[in-house]
Amino acid sequence: MDNSIKMLSDKVSMIASKNTWIDGLAIEQLLATASLPKMSKIVGMPDLHPGQGYPIGAAYLSHGLIYPALIGSDIGCGMGFWQTDINLAKLSIDKLERLIGNIDQPDTRHHYKLGTIGGGNHFAELQKISKIYDEQLFHHYNLNAKKLFLLVHSGSRGLGHAILQKQLDRFGYQGLVENSPEALNYLAKHDKAVAFARLNRQIVAERLLINLKTKGHEVLNVCHNFLQKVTLDHQDYWLHRKGASSANDDIVIVPGSRGDYSYLVKPIESADLLFSLAHGAGRKWRRADCKGKLDNRYTANDLMRTKLGSRVICEDNSLIFEEAPQAYKAIDSVIESMQQANIITVIAQLTPILTYKTQGGN
Repeated sequence: MDNSIKMLSDKVSMIASKNTWIDGLAIEQLLATASLPKMSKIVGMPDLHPGQGYPIGAAYLSHGLIYPALIGSDIGCGMGFWQTDINLAKLSIDKLERLIGNIDQPDTRHHYKLGTIGGGNHFAELQKISKIYDEQLFHHYNLNAKKLFLLVHSGSRGLGHAILQKQLDRFGYQGLVENSPEALNYLAKHDKAVAFARLNRQIVAERLLINLKTKGHEVLNVCHNFLQKVTLDHQDYWLHRKGASSANDDIVIVPGSRGDYSYLVKPIESADLLFSLAHGAGRKWRRADCKGKLDNRYTANDLMRTKLGSRVICEDNSLIFEEAPQAYKAIDSVIESMQQANIITVIAQLTPILTYKTQGGN
């Protein structure tokens, strides 16, 4: 076994190189999930970090039972990536910042705040190609390094939250027996939320592209919070991904923090690692600790500029500290771990230009 893949128990393994820092509480939570009834196998990703009871950045394989609480409230959350028509040679960050506008208010055609990014670690970001690692794959996907890209990280907004809340009110955190009326009801709602989340990313991108007076085409739109039925060794299972991208997708983008690079990668499927890969950098600090660690060194205005020269639009002072680059792991250590585990081919590195969090709308 590759030395970046560590067995933590007979059911639990972890992808992490020697340079990957993993919070001890996240490991405890990961091991605790192995005791859930009918849980067969668990793989922690290098971006693993503590969550509300269950860690984020892992794939969970169960037999005969599904666990809605493992997926969480943001069903279908994921990444959408667009090639825009904005020329890098004529780039003016000042102009982009003026044009980007405010999309915090929902699209009036829809409910559940469709067309909005949301809070927490969700964002939209204009990026430029800073390095191409695989020219053949880069050109295979018709990518243009002379144009800017738009990355949107968002999910099912109020819909996913409502689905999980009703689930917890009725059943708590217990698993649902596959093919039972309760399980089938959840799965139908889950699938609608996944479709909603994909559409949400598309509408967010559409609204931003209109504001920026440009056009774009979708390169990818993938999920990292969802449930999937899989067959392994002629046996059917339920694969829960909570903050884990799917290796079944053709290409995936793995973002860093707002002050770090993102990487466009081609997954390499591995049944042993549950056909999954990291979905981002992963948190290093808990949200409640961020302001205390940073406000003696930085003002909110300081944190609206990054070491890579990019800018951040965030009119929420709490969020600007909670989502500071310092609160996240270095993305390079996450990418290195996955390369050592042989589950990705890196296509290109991208640098942030302008990150949209919120303009202060409701």
